[in-house]
Amino acid sequence: MSRPDVPQRPGAKQRTGILVLILCFVTIVFDGYDLVVYGSTVPTLIAYDDWNLDSGGAGLIGSMALVGMLLGTMTVGFLTDRLGRRRIMLGSIVWFSICMLATVFAPNEYVFGVLRFLTGIGLGGVVPTCIALTVEFAPKERRNLANAVMFSGYSVGGVIAAVSAIALLPDINFKVLYLLGALPLVTLLPVAYKFLPESISYLARTGRDDEARVTAAQFGVLYEDVVSAEPIVAKPDTDTVQSGMRELFTPRWLRSTIVFALANFCGLLLVYGLNTWLPQIMRSAGYALGSALAFLLVLNLGAIVGSISASYIADRIGIQKVVITSFLVAFGAVMLLSVNLPMALLFVFVAFAGLGSVGTQILVGGFCATHYPQRLSANALAWSLGVGRVGAICGPVIGGVIADLAFGYQVNFYVFGAVAVAGAVVAALVPRSTDAAQTGAGSVSGRQGVRAP
Repeated sequence: MSRPDVPQRPGAKQRTGILVLILCFVTIVFDGYDLVVYGSTVPTLIAYDDWNLDSGGAGLIGSMALVGMLLGTMTVGFLTDRLGRRRIMLGSIVWFSICMLATVFAPNEYVFGVLRFLTGIGLGGVVPTCIALTVEFAPKERRNLANAVMFSGYSVGGVIAAVSAIALLPDINFKVLYLLGALPLVTLLPVAYKFLPESISYLARTGRDDEARVTAAQFGVLYEDVVSAEPIVAKPDTDTVQSGMRELFTPRWLRSTIVFALANFCGLLLVYGLNTWLPQIMRSAGYALGSALAFLLVLNLGAIVGSISASYIADRIGIQKVVITSFLVAFGAVMLLSVNLPMALLFVFVAFAGLGSVGTQILVGGFCATHYPQRLSANALAWSLGVGRVGAICGPVIGGVIADLAFGYQVNFYVFGAVAVAGAVVAALVPRSTDAAQTGAGSVSGRQGVRAP
């Protein structure tokens, strides 16, 4: 029920944070689809007679979407304080959907590559925004679980892209797969426009306190959990709104800002390194693997099941411990993939590698979002994910260099294992500050890795 001491909009209906989670989940499904669909169509692109694209050019185009995501993610960090999370989300959906539609009409590989870069800009904008909104509207004691459920949409989108390619490519032009990526314009966007709320912390921070309280009551969120210690200002102009991005680099938050950027670098390097090279690496190892799609499916299913389970545990024992453990699980799984194993065990360890790579990256996002107060969470996510995109770009490059130098397939796993250990060390360096708990960052004292003195 709505609180009686909070003003209500005429005709306002009680809603739930699950609505926000669903909208963000579907958005991330399309995000995952639009990224993975490129890998699903690379063989067709190289064989496409109308274009002159070789393996090197295909690799370059593949990195262009990730470079675009880097730019988009960093840009969102600067725009959130001015535009709010709702407008950022809607604008990003429009942007990447239109770019996917335009990709269908690309006349050559050069225009196609530019459009992949532009698509990446829009995709980069939705990730930190989805995490911040999901965490803000989730129950305080279930924020990590809600984030994991939401972000599992990435792997769901990847599975849909791979399965769609298998089902459609033998009979139709590859461009139809990119046309499917434009569906949010007519499916997701109208629903999000009508039902997606503005961030409560943004409303409070920009002097719209009554509206913030109404939104909190309408969605069953405790206002004080989100905006306690939020600076309330008269209007959202550049003279009165403190830049959240600048605040991240003040002495109070500097260590966390650096450490989360490094954690995202390690996590995203593992995600894109394994997703790009795992099938080829295992073929080089001499396994009778069958379809490479089966291994990608197991990797993503392991990420979905593992990350949701791990986040459920994180809400009880503290997310920092679980992130460290997940990075170490990635280390153990990828190192075991470097030795000869029975097929059944191979799939088991591939699933654990999914938890340790994609699943760990989901946990890192939730850790970052709940470590900072809500007024900083979107900026912190944009910054750390932006730096992490450099790791995403490096992952495929590292695999390609190792393959070109013929060091042997095991070296790939040694390198990825070393990155996983580095990620665990970095996660252990996140300070156990009481600032997050005191400013409504979403940590339950003692259960989210933040302890009261």
